[in-house]
Amino acid sequence: MPLAVCVFCSSSAKIDRRYVDLAAEVGDELARRGHSLVSGGGRVSCMGAVARAARAGGARTVGVIPEGLADVELSDEDSDELVVTPDMRTRKGEMDRRSDAFLVLPGGIGTLEELFEIWTARTLGMHDKAVVILDPTGVYEPLRELMKGLTEQGFARPKIWDAIGWTASVSEAFDLLERSQPKIGMSFEDYAEAEL
Repeated sequence: MPLAVCVFCSSSAKIDRRYVDLAAEVGDELARRGHSLVSGGGRVSCMGAVARAARAGGARTVGVIPEGLADVELSDEDSDELVVTPDMRTRKGEMDRRSDAFLVLPGGIGTLEELFEIWTARTLGMHDKAVVILDPTGVYEPLRELMKGLTEQGFARPKIWDAIGWTASVSEAFDLLERSQPKIGMSFEDYAEAEL
């Protein structure tokens, strides 16, 4: 079944070229599998690479960008649909609403913010959409270790690991996105009793 896949990734122009190439590979695979793309609406760096590759393969692309970043990230005017929002919060809500699954590539604090918000919401049972991290070079390995430590110390429940997939290859990432995943099942009553 075709999915609208939201890809969270970098818009920084100063990163190693291999991450831009990774984003292009993701766009290629997304199109090959018949999915559509929801992205942050920028045309530079990884954000632009994933959208260009997806379109080149025939995929529909939707870019969502806040007014304040339209000039900084250079809006992807070639998107099949470009949505300009008043602010970042509205942008994330619109991206979430339009997406069936989430794929997280290496990125900075903006990407991490998006990851944590969607991961937390999945853990709480607020959605049952797949959340997958694609990290072939180990950029997020310190984060993974941090989260393991937080789990061991009781700051995070073990259920957080049921809410996310961690992969090192593009094909494996899409396999996980396409696989039907059960809801986490943590109710708001459960949440009221203990922090994540």
